[in-house]
Amino acid sequence: MNDAPGNPRAERVLVTGGTGYLAGWCIAALLQRGYRVRTTVRSAAREGVVRDAVSTVTDPGDRLELAVADLTADAGWDAAVAGCEHVLHVASPLGDEHSRDADALIVPARDGALRVLRAATAAGVRRVVMTSAANAASPASYAADGCTDETLWTVDDPALPAYRRSKTLAERAAWDLMAGHDGPTTLATVLPGAVFGPVLSTANLGSVRIVQRLLEGRMPGVPRIGLEVVDVRDVADLHVRAMTAPEAAGERFLGTGEFVWMREMAAALRAGLGADAARVPTRQLPDVAVRLAALVDRSLRPIMPGLGRRNRHSTEKARRLLGWRPRPAADAVVDCARSLVGHGIG
Repeated sequence: MNDAPGNPRAERVLVTGGTGYLAGWCIAALLQRGYRVRTTVRSAAREGVVRDAVSTVTDPGDRLELAVADLTADAGWDAAVAGCEHVLHVASPLGDEHSRDADALIVPARDGALRVLRAATAAGVRRVVMTSAANAASPASYAADGCTDETLWTVDDPALPAYRRSKTLAERAAWDLMAGHDGPTTLATVLPGAVFGPVLSTANLGSVRIVQRLLEGRMPGVPRIGLEVVDVRDVADLHVRAMTAPEAAGERFLGTGEFVWMREMAAALRAGLGADAARVPTRQLPDVAVRLAALVDRSLRPIMPGLGRRNRHSTEKARRLLGWRPRPAADAVVDCARSLVGHGIG
């Protein structure tokens, strides 16, 4: 069903970062609704990757085009937004989230968002929807369990993981820029949780690597970590709803899913995939063992503040204003794993 205003076939939407996991599903969702889509890549050589990925779920025909633009440079953005009615700024710049230099991730995320917004406002784009993260609407400390909504902003703290800081600061910079804008362009932001679900390509797995590690048995057990699991298809749907709904202008929307412990994810994989999940660990790792492992494995450090915590976010606003209804977390996890197996992973 298409709920876009006017004739969607006459509308072009720019999606940034076309080779990304979420961006690919946003492109597919828009094409399935009849829109024309332009997407940015850092190199024209990546066009085949984008087209091949999207073609696994929908025929892009002549309604998909690519533009070369990089979030770390000004060049290309005016041309990328030209003729577009809407922009979905989904891309995240490349960077090492475990780097000791947090600015290596924060600066390109913030400056890249501002480049996209400046180009969009100059072109008179009607709506920009920017992907943030649920961690940008979370308590700075995980010391207590609770449920928060979009009215809370994460307070920036150098002690926080660089990725979380980059999402918070980039979104804050975007809202600050729009506060001084008096043109027709409006902004909405989407703050997803842990995004799983089918992959269109193995080029950029992102958060899906958690499921990959479970399938491959690379973990001796599962840490006592809980995630608000949301399907990538539902996050893409939320972006489109935030793009088209008049009520979404100037609003933040949390797009999290059910809270599940990793042990529950492992059990869902075992039940849903049978022999393909034979190596998935189900043993709960003691917290002390995870803390000791994090001393030598830097990739574990960002999850340490959430060890044993049950912090949650409310999606009541997205449900009430946009009619958003995400699918069950177990379905997202199992569909993700089946997709990885289909791509020869696991």
